[in-house]
Amino acid sequence: MSPSNRERHTPRIRDLVWYYLRLGTIGFGGPVALCAQMERELVEDRQWLSKEEMRDGIAVCQSLPGPLAIQVGIFISYLRGGFWGAWAGGWAFIIPNFLIVSMLGALYVHFSGLPILTAIFYGVSPAVIALILHSCYRLAKLGMDDWLQWIIAAICFAITVALKAEVAALFVGSGIIGIVYYGSMFRRRSPSPTVAAAVSAGAGISKIAGLPILGKLLVFFLKAGSLTFGSGLVIVPFLEKGLVQNTGWLNEREFLVAVAIGMISPGPVVITATFVGYLVAGFWGAAISTIGIFLPSFLFVLIVAPILIRHRTQPDVQGFVKGAYAAAIGTILGAAVLLGKIAIGDWLTALIAATSLIVLFRWKVSNPMLVAATAIVGIIAFPILRPAWVFVK
Repeated sequence: MSPSNRERHTPRIRDLVWYYLRLGTIGFGGPVALCAQMERELVEDRQWLSKEEMRDGIAVCQSLPGPLAIQVGIFISYLRGGFWGAWAGGWAFIIPNFLIVSMLGALYVHFSGLPILTAIFYGVSPAVIALILHSCYRLAKLGMDDWLQWIIAAICFAITVALKAEVAALFVGSGIIGIVYYGSMFRRRSPSPTVAAAVSAGAGISKIAGLPILGKLLVFFLKAGSLTFGSGLVIVPFLEKGLVQNTGWLNEREFLVAVAIGMISPGPVVITATFVGYLVAGFWGAAISTIGIFLPSFLFVLIVAPILIRHRTQPDVQGFVKGAYAAAIGTILGAAVLLGKIAIGDWLTALIAATSLIVLFRWKVSNPMLVAATAIVGIIAFPILRPAWVFVK
């Protein structure tokens, strides 16, 4: 494609907004599927950017914490619409997810006393465990390269299960180990500005005990959005630690519902933050939580990405990312174990989890289809079995 041909297809900011409003409404399938859809539609069909620009965007955003698909959308909007195009296109991508999940949060709060909801999530919760494990397997195949990453993952898994430790500390510590092994100590280089910024962004979030509830939600999700390396699923151990164990704002079953909503709605899994925010503090809680979880993505793409484009081949940068990625694998698996104790309590839920895992590996069914099928199982089986453990766990 010639440069002049690409010039004729350069979108206006309103074109970016309309495109990402549509993608945010119908974009199911996870980050890989969404990035593939953007490449097909924006490179081949609309010719808004070259294949090289698309691949560079994916590579850069994979090196940043935060939801991959959203960040690629922000990156593309920045290339074609500049600073304001990035903000407009990025929030257009997010707003449909926000409205859908806020509506689901309102319905859940209003109808939470209905027995049918308990029955639905009796069947769905073990399927969510299978979805987490399957996604973690795919992530491990994608980015786990050597023995050190597996050791880091194993240590983070053990700490998450045994001590339920603060996940942010695990990510920062694992990133520093990655710098030491892959980067500066063995090669005698000083840490790059990008890595230093990433470490300070995670470690510098202040304590939230004295803030009002909306302030606590904002700080917590800013922290989560700054450290979700590898996949949006990394938000699962963050939420489990902060909102179930530390504050008690959600109980374990409400937390599983939130994760399920995030996995079956369009857009990234981190939209779970919107649902959590609604449960904790209503509509404004949902809005504040959504801003908190996604704002770091805008800042990373607009501030860090230009630096990372120049330095992403540097060993320090690659080392931090490799260490943090390994921590993501370990903490996701640890969270799956902790949540599995809540979701699986009898022979049927164990069977649902095992069958769901087999189906995901064998036939690659979509998340909404699997959740719908297990919801039907729950609706049928719950009145028959009447499992008392659902109400006491």
